[in-house]
Amino acid sequence: MLVQAMRGLAERGTGSFLIDLPGCNESLVALENQSLSTWRKAVSAAATQLGATHIASLRGGALVDDGTPDLPHWRLAPAKGSSLLKTMIRTRIAGDKEAGKTTSEAALIEAAKTGPIELAGNMLGPAMVEELASTEPAEVAQLAVRALGQDIAGSTLWLRAEPQDDPAMSDAITADLHLWSASCGG
Repeated sequence: MLVQAMRGLAERGTGSFLIDLPGCNESLVALENQSLSTWRKAVSAAATQLGATHIASLRGGALVDDGTPDLPHWRLAPAKGSSLLKTMIRTRIAGDKEAGKTTSEAALIEAAKTGPIELAGNMLGPAMVEELASTEPAEVAQLAVRALGQDIAGSTLWLRAEPQDDPAMSDAITADLHLWSASCGG
């Protein structure tokens, strides 16, 4: 979805980049040692190094996109950290139940205070879990928020069990980002 939208932007003459956050994909550092704070710094450093003129984020990306508050920001379906954390915990509890294990939200939160816990197939450390529980997308000066289904047609691909694509949604994201960036000097 995002890569297709980025390709669409490139076809319209707008460059974009999607960074690998520390602890993700080919990163040399462990995810369990990361936090929203370290990710926010990484986003800010990448934006500075690459000369970004605008910031676009999706869902939880809005929790770490505010390190460059003077740039215009576009957010699609921004999510509170607590909402993301609850979804991952519920998924873990359901998976454990299917495997015959009994797990509770309280037990997982308590375990996360002293070491990493596995949520959504990722090892999240104490700092990440603590920050997710209390972080909301920050206000920035120039902010455009888009709601999925209202402003951008599409479905919640991130809630599906298997990866899928929605070409129409990618096209809608491309069109909206292109118009938005042009309207704020991009």
